[in-house]
Amino acid sequence: MSGLGIRNQKDFYSGLLFILFGAAFMWIAQDYTFGTARRMGPAFFPIILSGILIAIGIAIAVRGVAVADEPMRGFTLKGLVLVIIGTLLFGFLVRSAGVPIATATLVAVAAYASRRFNWKPTLVLAIGMAIFCTVVFIYALGLPMPVRGPWLGG
Repeated sequence: MSGLGIRNQKDFYSGLLFILFGAAFMWIAQDYTFGTARRMGPAFFPIILSGILIAIGIAIAVRGVAVADEPMRGFTLKGLVLVIIGTLLFGFLVRSAGVPIATATLVAVAAYASRRFNWKPTLVLAIGMAIFCTVVFIYALGLPMPVRGPWLGG
């Protein structure tokens, strides 16, 4: 792959990952009815988001060829495990404790995977994301998810 002139491996491979996921989701949604902007079908949102994801992936991959950066260092198992654990905890906590607690937990556990982890910015980000996700997904979009789950008397 070095024959492609990859100057920034992180960006190039991240871009490819975005393209891969975008294409996969677009392929999955292809059998659904697309609809129109006024009367959206079940494929409308996934296909539009997949297209955006692919476009972002192309931009990031092109940047990986055009802009030099330090080469990738080793792969950390700790990061992978903590991000997966955070995601699983979110899925477990969202119904039991509510969206804000589940979101804050996800952010805190995933942030701990970073080599530059620091509690203060992590707490600010976790609280901010919990508030943002609650406002957007529950109040603005009306998704049927609890703000407080049964564990918290909801």
